Amino acid sequence: MKDLSELFKAFSDPTRREILDLLKGKDMSPSEILEKIDIAQPTLSHHLDILKRANLISGEREGQFIKYSLNMSVFQMAIEYMTKFIKRR
Repeated sequence: MKDLSELFKAFSDPTRREILDLLKGKDMSPSEILEKIDIAQPTLSHHLDILKRANLISGEREGQFIKYSLNMSVFQMAIEYMTKFIKRR
């Protein structure tokens, strides 16, 4: 259940949802994300950390940079959870 709490916490912030929406289109480095969202780099790092703890994104090092991508299996888990919740009624 802790995983779901982290997941819903991550979804609760509009900036994090905007980051997820950007990553839906393609894998991105933090500098690429910062070009699209008007926030400070430390704030972005904080949001990326929350998204990583919820396993919504993963980062892979490419040379000096890290590229972030969506972890679709976690989105699938959330959909399955919500579907089961709806079917209980």
